[in-house]
Amino acid sequence: MSVDVKYRTSATANGGGRTGITSLDSGSLTVTMATPTEMGGNGKGHNPEELFAMGYAGCFLSALRAAARMQKLGTVPDDATVSAQVGIGARSEGGFGLEVALKVSLPGVEDELAQKMIEAAHAVCPYSNATRGNIDVTLERV
Repeated sequence: MSVDVKYRTSATANGGGRTGITSLDSGSLTVTMATPTEMGGNGKGHNPEELFAMGYAGCFLSALRAAARMQKLGTVPDDATVSAQVGIGARSEGGFGLEVALKVSLPGVEDELAQKMIEAAHAVCPYSNATRGNIDVTLERV
């Protein structure tokens, strides 16, 4: 697969990874990392799953708007929202895995059209394309 890259960013993790500092190399954002209490940590910071959820939610909402426009499905309402719930746990095959549930709110959009918009967004969203076939991603209209 070839990608015509238009933008790149980079970040560096220091310390213990889940218990250190992660910063954008540009210096514009630094995050104190902490393992969640559910995984034996102190939870006094953020974790990769939270950051992934934020990124996926923002990206999917942008993809929703772009896909609706490109496919002439109508306008996504200004008050539309996407919530991403990311879960992490042990895989039956060994190691750890992720799962994602995307909850999409499209106030005032009829169900059939909303479903078309959500499916169109899932087809073009970079996060959806990166995870497709690798982790379970469920889509739900709320």
